Amino acid sequence: MDIEALRQDTPGCANRVHLNNAGAGLLSRRTLHAMTAHLELEASIGGYEAASQERSRIDATYEHIAELIGGRADEVAIFDNSTHAWNAAFYSLTFQPGDRILTGRAEYGSNVLAYLQTARRTGVEIVVVPDDASGQTDAAALAGLIDERTRLIGISHVPTSGGLINPAGEIGRIARAAGVPFLLDATQSIGQFPVDVEALGCDMVTATGRKFLRGPRGTGFLWVRTQMLEHLDPFVNDIEAATWDGGNGFIWHQGARRFASWEMSYANVLGLDAAVVQALELGMDRIGRRSIALGAQLRDRLDALPGVTTYDLGRDRCAIVTAKVDGLDTHDLAAVLARHHINVSTTVAEHTQFDTLNRGVHPLVRLSPHYYNTEAELERTVEVVAEAARTA
Repeated sequence: MDIEALRQDTPGCANRVHLNNAGAGLLSRRTLHAMTAHLELEASIGGYEAASQERSRIDATYEHIAELIGGRADEVAIFDNSTHAWNAAFYSLTFQPGDRILTGRAEYGSNVLAYLQTARRTGVEIVVVPDDASGQTDAAALAGLIDERTRLIGISHVPTSGGLINPAGEIGRIARAAGVPFLLDATQSIGQFPVDVEALGCDMVTATGRKFLRGPRGTGFLWVRTQMLEHLDPFVNDIEAATWDGGNGFIWHQGARRFASWEMSYANVLGLDAAVVQALELGMDRIGRRSIALGAQLRDRLDALPGVTTYDLGRDRCAIVTAKVDGLDTHDLAAVLARHHINVSTTVAEHTQFDTLNRGVHPLVRLSPHYYNTEAELERTVEVVAEAARTA
């Protein structure tokens, strides 16, 4: 990859060190142009007319997403965010009292709240699978917890609060062998490193456009394996999802679009498409290797500083790095970095409920480089943290 050319194509690189890609990646000029060009078209000829004129490009977005994750275009539905995509999948399952949902300690907070709501409504049991010695979801323990009451396995591929990569492929093989639906939250993984839905063996996958894919905010998508459709009953319905049968019923549309809504921002969709195409052109293998290497370099450098501790778990780790400085409030450290024009974020205890109960280390500073970051930017960041640690 020509890193300098990629940075020239990324306006945000000119004035700050952006290490908040786990929050929202920086838009490239091509993505920005795809969005603004469609807004200009809507302003000049009308919103419906612009969508009609650009229909082939809009439809191509589904093809490109499918290519990115190894699925088919008719298995993809586009949403305004990943949480709505995840909810569309989860709430389409039916649960009875005594059913069990297996999840991990790293599960994302919104997903956990949905589990808790469903437990309150239906009497399902939420089973939190323990971690193995490395801190990732213990696949062997998960296999031992599956029984005839298990209705769903829901796992976050990469947590919002740390750099571990959960063993989704191992979990997928276990789920398939047991015949249990597997819902994978890939919000932090798709765009950061290769994700192949067939290789992972999942039945439903959700993702966002705004993070490592470098797409616009207000975009997300759901992938549903075709064979899974017969086990799901979409919990909302509109003219994008179904067609009136002429009597007192309706017919679901084919494929995953039965989960989506008709209205959406086509400027955002085309921005998402531009970001996905750029990721395909660069190659997810190359993106993944560089991003993970930058994360490892940053983690090692921070760990070597006196008074600084990193908290990333797992056998395999990605570009997300979480850390704390002894004697310095996490939010104060984030503010110090912000004054040096270094973008980071902080973890929120309530967003990773099971991990918080298990470890009690949050909040942490979360630093998340991506392929367009440079080693010099990491060096500058480490120097700022080192000075903050000395002061503390």
